[in-house]
Amino acid sequence: MPIYEYRCADCRKKTTVVTLSVAASVEPVCRHCGGRRMTKLVSRVMVKKSEESRLESLADPSALAGLDENDPKTVARWMKRMGREMGEEAGEGFDEEVDKAMEEAAREKEAGEDGDPGGGGEDL
Repeated sequence: MPIYEYRCADCRKKTTVVTLSVAASVEPVCRHCGGRRMTKLVSRVMVKKSEESRLESLADPSALAGLDENDPKTVARWMKRMGREMGEEAGEGFDEEVDKAMEEAAREKEAGEDGDPGGGGEDL
């Protein structure tokens, strides 16, 4: 089942069109503004990896490049990358949970800088 993406020349938004076959004629219409001046885009391709190849890529030492365990932002980026590599196994909402943990850590850090030596919470 082919999926095509188009950009509307009128509103500049992207529209996705799903067809039943490659041979099917497609006359795209913008789902946002109804425009018909559409430009076909090159879509991203998803490649399924085996569990073994995902784990190998996570074990690669270069995956830790740029990770500073004392910088929550770099840890969050690393965790989100790990979540993408694990795919469905990381669970829905994984990135949102990482963002929540980041916000909580920032609040605790601010509380610690304002005179609370313990930071007001447990270590992450």
